[in-house]
Amino acid sequence: MKIKWYGQACFRVMSSDGVAIITDPYTPETAGYVEHNDAADIVIVSSETDSFHDRHDLIPGDDKTVINALLLARAEGMQTVKGVTVKAIESFEMYAHPSHDPDYNGMYRFEVDGMHLGHMGDMGNPLTDAQIDFFKGLDILFALVGGIPTVELPDLMRVIEEVKPKLVIPMHFRTLTYKPRNQFWIHTFLDLVDEKNDVDFAFDYEVELTKDDLPDSTRYLVLDYVR
Repeated sequence: MKIKWYGQACFRVMSSDGVAIITDPYTPETAGYVEHNDAADIVIVSSETDSFHDRHDLIPGDDKTVINALLLARAEGMQTVKGVTVKAIESFEMYAHPSHDPDYNGMYRFEVDGMHLGHMGDMGNPLTDAQIDFFKGLDILFALVGGIPTVELPDLMRVIEEVKPKLVIPMHFRTLTYKPRNQFWIHTFLDLVDEKNDVDFAFDYEVELTKDDLPDSTRYLVLDYVR
């Protein structure tokens, strides 16, 4: 499996048999990150109204399947496409959002090459017990580490401590490219963990992983973003 981070909450996960999943594509002009040039078989969006998370229309691929995690959570809660099963649970932006009225969105998880991946979407509040239970059994968690207006870091740490993912990949934090200035830099999150012993830096925007590469206990993998 290959994981590529474009920036914000957008990743491309490519299975060993060539199925490409893209998560939460953004609007390049407002986010500050590169245009989406990679095609996908499956595009998962956490919101239907947030231009930082819902731009499935920008992803190449005439035959791509778009899964709206919020609508999925409100319906059957699970959908299988090209052998990839996606599950979703409803969530909500920060109740006192500083920029606009908060919207509902969805958090989701899926399995690729025998590894279970979870994506926190645009969650802005402490997770409920049911939402934490939803993420249990994860191998990899794409975690919101930028703080307000997404989940606050102490609440995120509770999720990590209870879910115990084998690998946490930070997302949705401030970078030199990210145009809004409303998120923490990555060091704010890393100050809460044992950076010396538990954090790895990819020094690239893409990594290749197999199940055998996963650690026995939680580690943190910081990716660069596509430029």
